Order: sequence, then structure tokens, then C-alpha cells
Amino acid sequence: MKKIILTAIIGLGIVSCAVQNTNKKTTMDLPKEWKHTTNIYEVNLRQYTQEGTFKAFEKEMPRLKSMGVKTLWFMPITPIAQQNKKGSLGSQYAAADYTSINPEFGTLNDFKHMVNEAHRLGFKVIIDWVANHTGWDHIWTKTHPEFYLKDPDGKFHIASGMDDIIELDYKNQEMRKEMIDAMKYWVKETNIDGFRCDLASWVEVDFWQQARPEVEKIKPLFWIGEFDELENPDYGKVFDASYSWTWMHKSEDYYKKNLPLQELKDLLIKYSAIGDASMRAWFTTNHDENSWNGTEYEKYGTIAKPMAVFSATWNGIPLLYSGQELPNMKRLEFFEKDVIEWNGNYQMADFYKTLLNLKSSNPALRGGDPNVTTYLLNTTANDKILAYVRKNGKDEVLVVLNMSKESVNFSIEDEHVSGSFKNVFEGSKRDFNAGKDFSFKPSDFAVFEK
Repeated sequence: MKKIILTAIIGLGIVSCAVQNTNKKTTMDLPKEWKHTTNIYEVNLRQYTQEGTFKAFEKEMPRLKSMGVKTLWFMPITPIAQQNKKGSLGSQYAAADYTSINPEFGTLNDFKHMVNEAHRLGFKVIIDWVANHTGWDHIWTKTHPEFYLKDPDGKFHIASGMDDIIELDYKNQEMRKEMIDAMKYWVKETNIDGFRCDLASWVEVDFWQQARPEVEKIKPLFWIGEFDELENPDYGKVFDASYSWTWMHKSEDYYKKNLPLQELKDLLIKYSAIGDASMRAWFTTNHDENSWNGTEYEKYGTIAKPMAVFSATWNGIPLLYSGQELPNMKRLEFFEKDVIEWNGNYQMADFYKTLLNLKSSNPALRGGDPNVTTYLLNTTANDKILAYVRKNGKDEVLVVLNMSKESVNFSIEDEHVSGSFKNVFEGSKRDFNAGKDFSFKPSDFAVFEK
């Protein structure tokens, strides 16, 4: 278990909070080594290039490698059901067959070639797995209609809020076996490195408990589930990483509704209390958020960059979405062709490169590592500034974020910050024994490493 140590409290503001691990874990309890230092880049293949194919995306991979991307997550690559589909192209999350390639993207050999090239460049590759539901004319609706939930009138049961998909029946053991075999197919046939499991908590947790060891008889894999472990703790015992939905919604409300910053700090303490047996993925946007709720700039305004810095430096895994390196300032259509407006000028690429390389190289930023301790720091502007230092032995990373919409002059007043650090964005050195004063404009942030 974890214990939260509050070294001091003034009013409702945290002066210093450390998260320490009180459990010793075996190697088997922790994610495989590369998972501690990875990041995830979500690939919307349909909108990535005019061609929208595996072959076209291959040309982008050297650029992403240079930016520091470690793991490529591909949205569903399976064929799209045509019955009751939305828009002219339909949803990639309405599968017609679990063991075939969407011809929109190319062929199976094209996908294999791309995975091999990704591995050659040093990437890990994970694919979206949609286990909760299929499209209306999935092959199973004809060969195994008993695999599906039915309404009292005998018709397939429509997934909540989404009339282009129908739900599977996880009481059917044969269906479970077929689902697991389908997952094994992609690992055996294409040598992928894991799965991003869509709506993971909509599927009974005991399925994932059954599926993971079965599929991993082939090779160890990385599993990230679309669920929030604060709400679904049992799922966290199966997956290497989960989503931070509560944080994403609360941080958006913080910015738009002027909530107290203390509410975000309290939430971070709750996440930290979960422990390091699993990790959280932190993000400012993804395919759902961009298309339905807006870009990170619509959601976060002046704190969009500080939020991105947070996502790359707090305990867990940074998750980026296609086009954030531009930055992408538009909502991408979901059911139609709507190519990202690449202009050859990747204004945010160096910003992300700095963060992603720091995340991968500095031991103090290892995700899910009980040797790392994170301290929330006291400042003279606790209602506007989010500051924390992460420590792993002699390695330290200090992060200071202006989470307000105004300029702020403040000081860090905390014993956990001392000595000389280097500003990772500017390259300059700073001795915090000589002073801890800052003057931030809106959107300002600073990241230091020792």
C-alpha cells in the first residue's frame, strides 16, 4: 500500500506532500523495464496523411523518433462495419472482423512491414482493441449470434449512447475464447507489443484477468486500459496503465469554472495513493476529446502548455495525440476524411522533444517506480502555482507551473528544493540556495533537473 505524508499543512493548502511506498514489490509486480520510461503517441491513421495508409505513415516515423516518441498506439486497424455506420466512412471502433485489416489503411503485409520498420527504429507498437462491442454486421453476427447480448425482443443490444455498435455477451465462454484467440493472432502474426483496450471497464474485469496471461504466453506485452483506476480499482490489478479521466475533467473544470487549485492537488494525492503496481496515463487531448470536446487549447486556454508539461513529468506515462506537435488547432472529424493540416512547421516538436527525452532519460521521472518520491511544494502563491519535485537517489526534477490566467510573482518556500539545477528548456544553471523567487507570466512554466 501507499502512505501519504503531509509534512505541514497551513489552512487548506498543502505545504509539502510526499508520496512514499510502504510495500516492497517483486520484479513480477512491476511493469517491464521499458514501460517505466516510455511515452505513447496516438496515431489517427485515417487523418494523418492524405493517403491515410500504413505506407504513408511509415515516412513520418523518423520524425517522431527524433521527437522522442517511444510507443506508437494505432487506433483500430480492423475493417469497419457498414450496417448502421455513421458518416461516409464509419467509426473505427465498430469492427466488422477482429482478424482482418481495414482496406482503407492497406494490407496485412503493409502493416507487418510498418511494425518491423517501427521496431527497427526503436519504437514499441500497440494497437487499439475494442472488446466490448462490434459493428452490426461483424462476421460473428452471422456465424455466432449467440456471442451477443440481446434485448427482450431478441434483437442485438445497442451499446449505450452509440447506435452503430452492439454489445458482446461475456457470459459466453466460447466468445471469450474466440476474443482471446483474435488477440493472439495479432501478436503472433505481426509481433505487436501490446494493446490499448477501449472502454476496458465496460468489459467484466475477469475477462482481462483471463485474457492477459493467455495472450502473454506468446510474449510479454504492454496493456493500457481506458478506465480510471480511482473509479475501477480492480482493473488496475490487471493493466500496466490506465487513463486519468477524473484528472482531465477536473482540470478542465478548474480552468473554465475557476475552481480552487487545491482541488487539483487533492486529486493528485488520491492518484498517488493508488500505488506503483500500475501507472496512470496523463494527457491534454486524444481522439475522443479532440473530436467531441475540443482541442487542448479550447479546453485549457492559457494553461495548455503547463498542462502538457505536467503530463510529461508527473508519475506515470505521457500520452500525445496526432498533430499536437504542430500544434493542431482544429477538431478532427471522426466519421469523415479530415486530414491534419500539416504545414512542415512543427512548432511544438522541440517542446515535446525536450519533455519526452527528459522523461526517458532522468531516473527521477520513471513512472511506476517505488524508488521515486514526489513532493508537492509550498509556494507563496499556492492558489496559482503547481510546483513539485521528484527524486530518485541523487537525481531530481523540479517542475513549476503557472496554473492561473495572470502574471504571478512568488517564491518556493520548501526544504525539499536546494542546490544547483539546470533549466532543461533554457540550459541555464540556477542555485536555489541563493534564492527561490520566480516571476511568471500567464502560460509560463519551468523545468529543472539536478
